[in-house]
Amino acid sequence: MMLRDYQQRTVEQLYAWFEAGNEGNPCIVLPTGSGKSHIVAALCKDALQQWPETRVLMLTHVKELIEQNAEKMRLHWPGAPMGIYSASIGKKQLGEPITFAGIQSVRTKSKLLGHIDLVIIDECHLVNHKEEGGYRALLAELHEINPAMRVVGLTATPYRLGHGLITDKPALFDDLIEPVSIEELIRKGHLSKLRSKITTSQLDVAGVHKRGGEYIESELQAAVNTDANNVAAVQEVLRLAGDRKAWLFFCAGVKHAEAVADELNANGIVAECVTGDTPKAERERLLRLYKAGHIKALTNANVLTTGFDYPDIDLIAMLRPTMSASLYVQMAGRGLRPKSHTDHCLVLDFAGVVSTHGPITNVQPPKKAGSGNGEPPVKICDVCNELCAISAQKCPACGNPFPAPVKKDLTLHLDDIMGVQGLEMNVRAWAWRKHTSKASGKEMLAVTYYGGLSEPTVTEYLPVMHEGYAGQKAAMLFVTMAKSAGVDSKPVGLDEAVSSMRDSQPPRLIEYKREGKFFKILRREWHETESAPVSY
Repeated sequence: MMLRDYQQRTVEQLYAWFEAGNEGNPCIVLPTGSGKSHIVAALCKDALQQWPETRVLMLTHVKELIEQNAEKMRLHWPGAPMGIYSASIGKKQLGEPITFAGIQSVRTKSKLLGHIDLVIIDECHLVNHKEEGGYRALLAELHEINPAMRVVGLTATPYRLGHGLITDKPALFDDLIEPVSIEELIRKGHLSKLRSKITTSQLDVAGVHKRGGEYIESELQAAVNTDANNVAAVQEVLRLAGDRKAWLFFCAGVKHAEAVADELNANGIVAECVTGDTPKAERERLLRLYKAGHIKALTNANVLTTGFDYPDIDLIAMLRPTMSASLYVQMAGRGLRPKSHTDHCLVLDFAGVVSTHGPITNVQPPKKAGSGNGEPPVKICDVCNELCAISAQKCPACGNPFPAPVKKDLTLHLDDIMGVQGLEMNVRAWAWRKHTSKASGKEMLAVTYYGGLSEPTVTEYLPVMHEGYAGQKAAMLFVTMAKSAGVDSKPVGLDEAVSSMRDSQPPRLIEYKREGKFFKILRREWHETESAPVSY
């Protein structure tokens, strides 16, 4: 079975990372729907065929992903020497060179697993950044057995709520490898577009407290699960859905999911609810009926994200406010797979998650949690100067009411959730230079694109020398641009980079949009029929 071009690129970039002498553990960032299980299968097959003594452990946290990964392994290598160790699947097979396992089943089984050379972790953003939890305990024990063991992570969301990037120390992973973007996959037909519309009804989370950076579920559900909210949301879905056939609702809790399903059924929509309490056989029956078209809408609470895939989902209703960027991307990702009947999935965001986290092509990693020693957020009463909790509706000392908080103005339009709508420019020339940021004083690369006389000059900044996530992404983008422009050398330093690009071939066309006072380049084309990977 042949890999797609970007899947092969992923394998090559991973090998190049190891061959460069990097120590530690890399994380491969791949969008939802890019075929991670095919890449895992290719890695395992290649490792065993090149180094027959290699022992590989493939870890994840849900049985659906274990089954998917094992199935793709058999497709790529029908006679693969593999076993499955998962209580939820009902198999405990050890002794083969490749083991697909659930972390819950093997977290205390390091001695049974024995010598492992390579651990691959799917959905690796779930690994604790501290040296605690099931993953970290198992890996520490396996590392004692084989100190040379390496770990490779796979995820679509390389960040953790309250911590930031999964490479921020302390962390298990040391570097990010990002071989492909959502935009490239959409333009090549491997993913479907998402479209979003403004919803008149918006859920209000004022006064809902947070724990660990996320809304407290009991308070969140109490705030959003009201008859008025549910009726308004369902009526708006009915108005906007048109002839869409497979609806998926993300709700704030079990009672909320049940109430929304009841409201849908009361309006003549065949709907069912799936939660963590739904028995396994019943859940599988409902999903079969949904995929067969006998159920139009599924509501759920925290279950139909990772491991659930039905390509023909064409409407997603977000009724679950969240501060987790990972959860947001997982929810939206259910609509990304190519469909048999349409070119997009409609996302109705009643919870304001798009405005909170940005387009899924440019989600901002969550900030690290503070030390907890700072002053709590407060506001001051204008009448008696009492220090009051930020959530207080009136002053507890004198009773003076505080003004209602101003709601954020949502400016979503059809493609806003994708963040890929821009203007095109036919490029006549480009110019590269070294630039020093006035704000930070740091040096970076700058490239200015020139089009027609009536068009603006568009300048793009590449902070290739910066440390961390921004620098890594910019450096990888520069290498891709240089290769497309006919420059094969790998310059060292900014002056050499500018010199190498001075006489290079600019793209024939760019697509761009303005973000504040800067420009974002969405696409670069060097040839009529090919698109270079875009920035994000």
